[in-house]
Amino acid sequence: MVNLSDKKESVLSRIPASTIPYVHTIFGASAFVFALIIGCYGHYYKIVTNGVATYPDEWFPSVSATTGDWYPERNICQILIALASGPRLMLCYLWYLLVLRNVPTSGSDSFAKFLFTNDVIRTVACGGWVYVTSSDDHGIHDFAMIIYLLCTIPHVIGTIKSAPQNPRAERLRRQFAYSFFGALFPMVYFFIQHNIHRVPGAYTYYALFEWSLIFSDLAFDAVCMIDFEAFEIRVVDVGMGGSGNYDVGSSSFNELKTFGGGSKSKSIVSPVRLMDSLSFVADVYLAFVFWSMLTSLPLMIWYFPLWHMGLSGYEAFLFCNVSVGLLGFASLRRKVDTSRGWFHLASLIGIYSYKVLDPAYRLMAVAAGVSLSLLTWGATLFSQRAQNGRAERGVLTLALGLILHNVIKQAWWANNPIWPIMDEKTGGANMLGLVVGILASVQVIRRQEPHEYEAKPNEIPGVVRKQQGESWIFSAVGAGGYLFCLHSMFTEAATISRWSLGGYPNTGPGPIAGGLMVIMAMAGGLALSSKRQLVTSWIWFGVGTVGLFILHRVEGDVGFFGGILFTVFVLSLFPTIFRSLGRQSPGRAFLVTVLVYNFLALAHVWVVAYAFVPGGEVMRERTDLVIFAMQACLALGIHNTHSTNWTFLTETRKRSAFSIARLYSKVSLVGLILCSVFICLRRLPRESPKPYHPEHRLITAGIWTIHFAIDDEMRNSELRMRDAIRDLELDVIGLLESDLQRMIMGNRDLTQFLAEDLNMYADYGPGPTKHTWGCTMLSKFPIKHSTHHLLPSPKGELACAIHATLDVYGKDVDVIVSHNGQEEDLRDRQLQTTELGRIMRESNNPFLFLGYVVTKPGQGEEIYELLMDGGRMHDIEPKDWDRWCEYLAFRGLKRTGYARVSHGGITDTEIQVGKYVVPEETRASSEHRRIPLEEFKKLEAYEQIEEDQVPVGLRYPTMFYGEGVRGHRFHVFDRPYYYA
Repeated sequence: MVNLSDKKESVLSRIPASTIPYVHTIFGASAFVFALIIGCYGHYYKIVTNGVATYPDEWFPSVSATTGDWYPERNICQILIALASGPRLMLCYLWYLLVLRNVPTSGSDSFAKFLFTNDVIRTVACGGWVYVTSSDDHGIHDFAMIIYLLCTIPHVIGTIKSAPQNPRAERLRRQFAYSFFGALFPMVYFFIQHNIHRVPGAYTYYALFEWSLIFSDLAFDAVCMIDFEAFEIRVVDVGMGGSGNYDVGSSSFNELKTFGGGSKSKSIVSPVRLMDSLSFVADVYLAFVFWSMLTSLPLMIWYFPLWHMGLSGYEAFLFCNVSVGLLGFASLRRKVDTSRGWFHLASLIGIYSYKVLDPAYRLMAVAAGVSLSLLTWGATLFSQRAQNGRAERGVLTLALGLILHNVIKQAWWANNPIWPIMDEKTGGANMLGLVVGILASVQVIRRQEPHEYEAKPNEIPGVVRKQQGESWIFSAVGAGGYLFCLHSMFTEAATISRWSLGGYPNTGPGPIAGGLMVIMAMAGGLALSSKRQLVTSWIWFGVGTVGLFILHRVEGDVGFFGGILFTVFVLSLFPTIFRSLGRQSPGRAFLVTVLVYNFLALAHVWVVAYAFVPGGEVMRERTDLVIFAMQACLALGIHNTHSTNWTFLTETRKRSAFSIARLYSKVSLVGLILCSVFICLRRLPRESPKPYHPEHRLITAGIWTIHFAIDDEMRNSELRMRDAIRDLELDVIGLLESDLQRMIMGNRDLTQFLAEDLNMYADYGPGPTKHTWGCTMLSKFPIKHSTHHLLPSPKGELACAIHATLDVYGKDVDVIVSHNGQEEDLRDRQLQTTELGRIMRESNNPFLFLGYVVTKPGQGEEIYELLMDGGRMHDIEPKDWDRWCEYLAFRGLKRTGYARVSHGGITDTEIQVGKYVVPEETRASSEHRRIPLEEFKKLEAYEQIEEDQVPVGLRYPTMFYGEGVRGHRFHVFDRPYYYA
């Protein structure tokens, strides 16, 4: 206590500090309890009603309905929450002082500031979801609630970690924390049952767990009353001279002003240096640039064999990364390290390459950028300067750059805005990215860093080059497998979702929710990486391997959550794997790393592109072998770390550069997660998809082979595709060659962009682990059920198909989207078309076929007859003899129009579009199977009529006549066909 007996100033008031959490708990609990009582008394039936059901299925109200929808309970709750906000902020500050006093260890100042900042954000977020209710603005309300829940995680963990030693308080805190986090899992389950599966009564159980969160949260904070029993708040009259007249010489007063309880300790208000912050941001952005260039290289290489339909020679640019082996020359390594900023600046040629029009020269510029960037980051990770923690800081920024890469791609619908395939016309932000990269490089150039180089690293105090027992080859192989794992699976947040998807309704989380969970799992894994004894244990390796096995073998939600487990495992290894690599001789170690990475990358391509490479049949459809080899590499890398000197690494963590980076990385992870949450909220659909012409009961359906969304000029073609689909007013479209979730396609996802921008339902089709080139279906009509088929393909490419049932104006209509094999494999095409015919023939619903079948139309063509006659389908226009691969067919619907539209340079294949009317009454469900084939063919007459005889709503847009628009026009017969 401060002895004031000899002072002129007087203590005006003494308040026990435990009063603050007590008042906060009383006001907070009263706000919700009174709102619940008054709401049930005045508006019970209204607040238990939701969009799915009402009483008696729903019998308990949710928190948001109770506190946000009706007067007076809403207003009473808000008033009491306002009264609780003052004590809540005071509680945050008191805990901040408590942390400084009771945890006088290295880094506690930073930890206290982080925890205080997090708690203030959490308090403001609470005000956000209380005062902006779901009826006011659902998006803002949910956004504030998500921020509140995210901030609760570090709040609970940080409070338990920093609390004074008190068994009673610790026991209570852990009990309330377990009840809080334990309630989240059933709450999410029942919310999915309510919101997705629309199960009556599920929202009541969701509400019960939601209320339990409120009271567990309040009870957790109320435990502070125990910790604050030894604290007292005083109001002191210091006179007219202010605080300057007060004697601050006593040790007790200084303990509140200083860190660690001594008057000579560091001030708690010491500011974080602005230049340190800018330096860290610059490093993270340059890491993002590295991942951007690395992921763009295979994508740009793929352009050439794609258009050559075989090996082109440009594949050799994959090996541009072997330049990192030059770091074995000490003089070059020193030059790169002392001039890192200049090398970063030079590597930006890979970003500037978007200005190069010729695809070959653009690829060369990107390869140069990747080589320079690898040299620069290799020099950064090499632990010559381990004594100041800079290499560890480099690893952290590289990991944060990867997560930033995922967040930015999430904002651009799985595209990277600074990739060279992007430009201003295709939605890129290349020039902005280039300018920021230049500024970041200049910051590194101007940065003051020590340059300690000695002839022998062992002469540098505190530096350990290679841990006893470590193997450089194991480190290199482990790092190569790890780099491949990161590139192939974690450079796009939606990849895990696409690996685990099945047909409707077992699709698993979509790209929005799934992408957010993956980014959170990546952040969680990186945060867990400091527990190095855990993350390098064989138990943890087994956990990660089980997660990968579940992801690879199980579809839907279960498979996805196996992927989440694997994500946490992989990111937790990031510092360990790369720091182990950085302790080896860089020339040979880095060279072997990139060679292992290249080998796995080629194998990853061959599993699906086996028909284009010599000997590719060995790896045909063997993703299991690729991931087994990847895990084997990781196992070697983890085994190698078991000989690591952990005491040395613990000392490294205390060094200045790494200590500051740890603080910034925690803040960055929270910021990146919040950015991801905001992006997801912005991308949520605002209304249900609606067909273009419901007044005519019209379906406009098309088929288009889109060549992996890379156009003739090696630019991303998604915006132009969207415009064409929109202008043609397509209600249903099949897109072929659409599976872009591979390294050679940039781990992109055109399906999510087109579905969201066009406001359509989407079925991605068989995922990346099914080894097809992909087929996607977009629909303005709800998808009731779908099945993904891998059609028989004993020799050639594995063919994919989607068989979906749509709810079209209240009637079930079946649709098949398929991509059959090539001309060279006749037996495959026979088997595949026979299977398609069986599926269509056995369906009792009206049917649409939208597919790629290599054949010629007309009688006598075996494949054509297997499709049309075997499936009991009608060709949309049998007299159109100039077709080769794309076909439209129908049954049970009234065909009204047919058109062929040129590709406009987006691909090498046209768009075929048919218009159909769904009759009010359809024929008997199995009539097509009961009547003879010849009679079935006569059911459809092909009487063409002129356009002016067709209602306006059934016509094709006139913009496609003549020269058309954006290169798209009616071609072959230069106009649409219309039918009576």
